[in-house]
Amino acid sequence: MNKLHHFQKYKFCYEVLGIFGYLFINSVILATSVIMEANRSGVPSFQLWEPFVWEFSSAIATILLLPACVWLLKKHPFNWSKITFSLGMYFISSIIFSIVHVSVMVTIREIIYWTQSLNYDFGNIFIEFIYELRKDIWDFISILIVIKGYGFIVSRLQGEASPIAVGEENITQRFDRLLVKKLGKEFIVKVEDIEWLESSGNYVNLHSKGRIYPTRTTLTQLISQIEEQGFCRIHRSYAVNLNNIDSITPLSSGDSEVKLNNGKILNLSRRYKDAFKSKLL
Repeated sequence: MNKLHHFQKYKFCYEVLGIFGYLFINSVILATSVIMEANRSGVPSFQLWEPFVWEFSSAIATILLLPACVWLLKKHPFNWSKITFSLGMYFISSIIFSIVHVSVMVTIREIIYWTQSLNYDFGNIFIEFIYELRKDIWDFISILIVIKGYGFIVSRLQGEASPIAVGEENITQRFDRLLVKKLGKEFIVKVEDIEWLESSGNYVNLHSKGRIYPTRTTLTQLISQIEEQGFCRIHRSYAVNLNNIDSITPLSSGDSEVKLNNGKILNLSRRYKDAFKSKLL
């Protein structure tokens, strides 16, 4: 398994690690900068741990808001043909982002200060909120740019698959091959070589020979196109190529485990068990 395939397999883990790693390092740098600047001016007016609470509370609030930012980009992508509407919607979203960010941040600080029998003073609410709003709007814009940029780079590295079908409309047609565009190149993946399918947001990841190819569709739609070629849905998020099943193990919960020839184990939900058994007969 090369580095790209390893990244595809553990993509979510790498993303979480990257986000936490960046915010941890950034918070430490900012906190130590506050301490160094205070020492230059004389004796600091705060205890050593306080700047770390200030910065890490902000980082935690940002982490909690990241899923909402991802959802916003997926649900309401920026529309250049309706730029006025998009700018207005994203501006309002940035204000909401700032309000939630400040609220969570201050709450965390107040709790920590309370545990130390101290009182946290946020200051004049109006002035301090304007101060935080300036930074939060820029942070909001930066987060959206990073998310879009990251998505663009990943899609170019791992490639994106689309069905090859005869005729003008292939949405409901059966197809036997997929065209994968990757790093400026195009190559073909046979449907029969796909081992299992995994729903992932607006995409379905096609797992074939250790590689992962995302295609922009839903699992329900894709299964309707390829089920006659030996594919069956076994879970809300999974479907398998019946020719790649090694064994099936019943569980006490009523579900089952489906083991593929490559060693991958998937959950067979009770909801899909009857349909799955009928495919095996």
